[in-house]
Amino acid sequence: MEPDRLDGKAKLLMIYIDENDWRQGEALYEAIVKKLRMLDLAGATVYRGILGYGAKNRLHKSGFLGLSEDLPVTISVIDTEEKIRRALPALREMVSEGLVAMTDVEVLHRTTGKGKK
Repeated sequence: MEPDRLDGKAKLLMIYIDENDWRQGEALYEAIVKKLRMLDLAGATVYRGILGYGAKNRLHKSGFLGLSEDLPVTISVIDTEEKIRRALPALREMVSEGLVAMTDVEVLHRTTGKGKK
């Protein structure tokens, strides 16, 4: 597979954590995205949830005017299985509470914007 191409079979990695999870002075979701970028994964997106619960069955939801400091956060990554599996040891070390899951996906279209004027 070419470095700038990701077509066909790939893996989707989903990381579920809380917005108020921290690691070494920064938000855990930021630390994870920085680590994934350092490991040269194709890209990562952080989603902030409006409602959710996890293994402890504690409800996380936005409060008055949508404000909350403990909303669910999901990070999604799509790349080759090989590159995602290389990142798993670092993620296991970083995510002490949460869920990391992986599933098959088919990439139908991807553009990088390179070559546009």
